[in-house]
Amino acid sequence: MGKKIAKVVKMELPGGDAKPGPKLASAGVVMPKFCTEFNAKTADRRGEVVPVIITAYEDKTFDMEIKTSPVTGLLLKAAGISKGSANAKTTIVGQVTKAQIKEIAEYKMPDLNANDIDAACRIVEGSARNMGIKVVD
Repeated sequence: MGKKIAKVVKMELPGGDAKPGPKLASAGVVMPKFCTEFNAKTADRRGEVVPVIITAYEDKTFDMEIKTSPVTGLLLKAAGISKGSANAKTTIVGQVTKAQIKEIAEYKMPDLNANDIDAACRIVEGSARNMGIKVVD
């Protein structure tokens, strides 16, 4: 029989820079061990927000599943802006090209609910529109 799961926690931590704190304490894992492991696996993603799903077991061991960065963060970086529009319908704050959209869609493909790259591109384009980012050719 497998280990008994104590808790499953979803968090977004800075890539390569996780620090022990109340977020991790709630998961019930050995914090220094988690931080060392997480930072080693995400060292190449410094400056990005990295979603992670931590499955903590009753014997204080854990498994972690590292996901791809959120679309919003990738769009902000591609458009070269710090935040999206407060009113996306009337205010355009930046623009991205179809090539950048395709690049983001290919990166996010494992975590998106899409069957092909065209559907993934439409999902990313919708996110861009909702943030006040114009998609140009």
